[in-house]
Amino acid sequence: MWIDTHAHLDAPELSRHPDGVAALRLRAAEKGVDRCVIPAVQAAHFDTVRLLAHQLGDVYALGIHPLYVPEAREEDLQRLDDALTRHRSDPRLVAVGEIGLDFFVPALCTPDLRERQQHFYRAQLRLARRHDLPVILHVRRSADLLLKHLREVPVQGGIAHAFNGSEQQARAFIDRGFCLGFGGAVTFEAARQLRRLATELPLEALVLETDSPDIPPQWLYRTAAERAAGAPQGLNTPAELPRIGAVLAGLRGLSPAALAEATTANARRVLALSPRAAA
Repeated sequence: MWIDTHAHLDAPELSRHPDGVAALRLRAAEKGVDRCVIPAVQAAHFDTVRLLAHQLGDVYALGIHPLYVPEAREEDLQRLDDALTRHRSDPRLVAVGEIGLDFFVPALCTPDLRERQQHFYRAQLRLARRHDLPVILHVRRSADLLLKHLREVPVQGGIAHAFNGSEQQARAFIDRGFCLGFGGAVTFEAARQLRRLATELPLEALVLETDSPDIPPQWLYRTAAERAAGAPQGLNTPAELPRIGAVLAGLRGLSPAALAEATTANARRVLALSPRAAA
């Protein structure tokens, strides 16, 4: 059985799919995906992801994504604190996330927005500490600064989602109790550095994810030229996770079953899934 540690099942591409998100999730279950983690990206989505997790038998995280920080309000941090308090006893609430820093998108790299991102990130780290929850981190050209703030506001660990940094950065996250999320990007032969990390890092530090509907694996990806010519981009869903896992298993010289067992155990450990949430 597999755990998809990052799937935005509330995304419009999935929620408006003709088959419906429940059918898409069932297809993943039929392929052995036992659990998905559904992270929120803004305060307006908190109730949506919680209800979706309960409807689908999955788990969820609450947080404000750095891409949504420009439109977030200060009171959204209070809404997050209130939601974490209100649902403290919900075994399906497993983390604060998706939070972090994004210095890839040019519009987010102005001095004001860099500072605003860091303000929201630190505030959410403090909430994770207050509520004794791990965090799910968005890491895009921001690993060193994320780690700096983690040293100043330590949390109990979590997942560095879609990790694509250096080995030194990877080991710094691991030393702080984090697992590293690997998904569709590792299926591309051209991703040599990422594949090397996924192969050489300790197995107990790896978890799998799709980031559905984003970061499609190689077999779903269409270039800009192909899309312009009318080729549709394949829809990335949790059903792709076992095939992504098989690619990573091959890189590590493991059977898919062995990788599934290890990464599932890692996800359960780092997210402190309770027996009730894991049932």
